[in-house]
Amino acid sequence: MFDILIKNGFVINGTGNPWFRAHIGIKSDKIARIGNLNNKNAERVINAKDLAVAPGFIDIHTHSEYFLLLNPFGESKVRQGVTTEVGGNCGTSAAPLVGESVAVAHDDIKMYGLESKLELDWTSMKEYLDKLENRGISINFASLVGHGMIRASAMGLEDKKPTRGELNKMKLLLSRAMEEGAYGMSGGLVYTPSCYADVNELVELSKVVRQFDGLFAVHIRSSGNRLIQAVKEVIDVAKKSGVRLQISHHKACGKKNWGKVKATLKIIDKARSEGIDVACDQYPYLATSQGLDSEIPIWAREGGSQKLVARIKDKHLRDRIKKGMEHRREEWDNVTISLVGSRKNKRFEGKSVSEIAESKKKDPRAVVLDLIAEEKNAVMSINFLMCEENLSIILRHSVAAIASDGSSYATYGVLSRGKPHPRSYGTFPKVLGEYSKKKKILLLEEAVRKMTSLPAQRLGIKDRGLIREGMYADIVIFNPKKIIDRASYARPHQYPQGVEYVIVNGKIVVEREKHTGALAGKVLRHCVYT
Repeated sequence: MFDILIKNGFVINGTGNPWFRAHIGIKSDKIARIGNLNNKNAERVINAKDLAVAPGFIDIHTHSEYFLLLNPFGESKVRQGVTTEVGGNCGTSAAPLVGESVAVAHDDIKMYGLESKLELDWTSMKEYLDKLENRGISINFASLVGHGMIRASAMGLEDKKPTRGELNKMKLLLSRAMEEGAYGMSGGLVYTPSCYADVNELVELSKVVRQFDGLFAVHIRSSGNRLIQAVKEVIDVAKKSGVRLQISHHKACGKKNWGKVKATLKIIDKARSEGIDVACDQYPYLATSQGLDSEIPIWAREGGSQKLVARIKDKHLRDRIKKGMEHRREEWDNVTISLVGSRKNKRFEGKSVSEIAESKKKDPRAVVLDLIAEEKNAVMSINFLMCEENLSIILRHSVAAIASDGSSYATYGVLSRGKPHPRSYGTFPKVLGEYSKKKKILLLEEAVRKMTSLPAQRLGIKDRGLIREGMYADIVIFNPKKIIDRASYARPHQYPQGVEYVIVNGKIVVEREKHTGALAGKVLRHCVYT
């Protein structure tokens, strides 16, 4: 007898191969049998007639490490069909919390207004993962360790090269995090303090990651004017270190750079032909999202948020910062405020910097600086910088996985604040409903591969990402004719439609588009290879 028997669905098994009709029998947390199981019994039978049955989606690039501690249900992700999230991206992670990295973590949780809701009572990756595991979660969670956290822990937030001793300390912190279950290291080369690292530093740390067969996932140094150079830089790191490389949320920002995507994909293809293991991921939207301080010159961000705010309040330095922002944006109406902490500025959420500047009769740069100072650098923004043609080109590329670059929000409680990027609610249904079904950019089977076996392979997860006997029973059952995202920039807190069931480790977490409350997820820890 099976615990769950899924009958009559058409199976898209995650390989990219054509769908096939089969029944799936689940016993405990594993897929036990696939085939004609009409004569078998089960405690629960799911009739998947006219529905697609696929592996649970693996979101390889997320920022949910703190969110899941506040709300373990992973609502905005699991309702998309996501059964595994990978956090710790863009150079920041929940651990290690040592030295100045504690201030970085406090800045992160303050950005989302969570400082009074969450106690940072751990220091190591093991302690963080144990805490998450003990609290329980509805989806699986894996983590990278952020280069920025390692650097801040070992040498603070200053713009300088590490001494030999500091570099060795970074290597020890990185090795410890890998030993404790991190799947690799992430870099955020546009964010402090990751942006201060040169190629030599990244190569030396990537060699450590390689020893553990880990992944180096990196937010490259530029997605704009220096995009091609930025792609070449990280490929050079991979070539010199031998590390497996993942270029995070690959894109070209700014109209004058839109033609560069074809060139960067050719660079990736050439690197792969030379034996360099490089791939990328992308979300299906034309806007980015990050802290508003990304508009500020790097020199002014050195030392963290307190020093940035102090510089803005210094008239001489403020003028210098403004001058450094002259060419940051061609059009400030492309920059929208998505989240602030104070009631005073809440009215600006959903409005562009240009709109705010017009209402205040101020220079847009002054508006940005005032908001950052008043909110103590806890301001999120959304920036409309990409084009549809480039997005389609990247989505079609064979080594481009689908990833949200979002977090596990909810339509209730503290995680329903603000107007976050809709990718946190809609990434995977949007690809399936819009780019596969409607626009025919991807075959359905190929879209599913990019959400399942491809990210699993990049991470080195060998027991998830496919519907195959013996694999963990992470399964999504969706209606291919109805699946679509509903979240928008104006109303982001909306769950998608068409995701009928989500099964995590053999337990039903979503049933008829409703969360069951089951905490069926597991904390995934990378197997150590030395």
